[in-house]
Amino acid sequence: MFTVSELTGLLRASIEEQFSDIWLEGELSNLRAPGSGHVYCTLKDKASQIRAVLFRSSAVRLRFALQEGLQVIVRGRLTVYEPRGEYQIVLDTVEPKGVGALQLAVEQLKTRLAAEGVFDQERKRPLPVFPRTVGVVTSLTGAAIRDILAVLRRRWPTLHILIAPVQVQGEAAGRQIAEALTDLNDWGSVDVIIVGRGGGSLEDLWSFNEEIVVRAIAASRVPVVSAVGHETDVTLADFVADLRAPTPSAAAEAVVPVLAEVVERLRELTVRAGQVMLRHCAFERQRLEGGIGGLTDVRFRLQESAQRTDDLVDRLRELIQRLLTGGHTRVHEAQRDLSGLNPILTIKQGLATVPQFSKRLEGQMGVRLAQHRHRTHAMLAQLNTLSPLAILGRGYSILHTVPAGQIVRHASDVEVGQELDAQLSRGRLSCTVTRACDNSTV
Repeated sequence: MFTVSELTGLLRASIEEQFSDIWLEGELSNLRAPGSGHVYCTLKDKASQIRAVLFRSSAVRLRFALQEGLQVIVRGRLTVYEPRGEYQIVLDTVEPKGVGALQLAVEQLKTRLAAEGVFDQERKRPLPVFPRTVGVVTSLTGAAIRDILAVLRRRWPTLHILIAPVQVQGEAAGRQIAEALTDLNDWGSVDVIIVGRGGGSLEDLWSFNEEIVVRAIAASRVPVVSAVGHETDVTLADFVADLRAPTPSAAAEAVVPVLAEVVERLRELTVRAGQVMLRHCAFERQRLEGGIGGLTDVRFRLQESAQRTDDLVDRLRELIQRLLTGGHTRVHEAQRDLSGLNPILTIKQGLATVPQFSKRLEGQMGVRLAQHRHRTHAMLAQLNTLSPLAILGRGYSILHTVPAGQIVRHASDVEVGQELDAQLSRGRLSCTVTRACDNSTV
């Protein structure tokens, strides 16, 4: 008799021995990736299903992302998960059916970056027409660097070339390419950057499909030319770069023009400009010579105009003289008329009557002053009769309570022993009440 654990252990040993290395084809479902990094899923076909697990050590090597419904071909070993008594397959490798893992990874990353707008045409910039410094990101040992340098030196011998050597294949290649792009941007004097390598398989070109490289090209402030592989090779770097060149040599040709051709073009333009200037000078000389012939007529017309000017000046002088003579006559007549209306003479005549008016005015003012003086004395006498001070002068006083200062009108307003202040006609007295009585007890 076996226990459950013993039976499960025997089954596990038997299954692992017979199915230690198997290949399966199926559809992924029930994907689950917890924080541990392990991936759990189910492989199924039309009739059956089996649980599968991809441990973290194998999951990190995947080039593409696992998706629900993806048809895959897997390799692994069959085992039994004893706590649940379920058999499952422990996966070592996973490949998408019908398409390579690398190609699927490229398509997945391309779709995600395109949704972010990384490949939008609007963000691409034109290349400088006459760059002074060109940066090159590639391997020093490949044919690409030799082709690029040969073309650049042939087309523009005075060009400054700044090379950032990197690995273009292998695990560290993507990181090195991204760092080189950042360093050339930080250099400050680079006008355009060429990044690329020679041709190869998808695995060889994989570093130019890595997300870190694509984002480094997108973040570059300097225009970037992608020159990866041959004309038929296409990577994500080609989609994000400002210009995609089919080969490294074509990239160098796109970056700089031919110095000799530029010099020849300048020489042609100089010759054409000289010819245009000569034709323009000849035309202006003809215009000048034609104008000299008409100078005689101009001189005659100027003399005639000068004579007419002199005649007009003489007529104007005569007219002004007549106007001045008539004006003097009218001024003399106005002076005679105004002399009779001279205000000074009128004032002198009026001054003779001033003494008579002054005497009359003094008499009237004396009468008025006497009347006002009499009325003032009468009002002062009346005010003196009504003044409280006049009453006090007849022997009366005004009592005030201390310290309130209220006037005492009745004996009931004070108490025995209370201090009072008596205001006299001249001076004041401090008093103390010794007895108080009203009119009925007086």
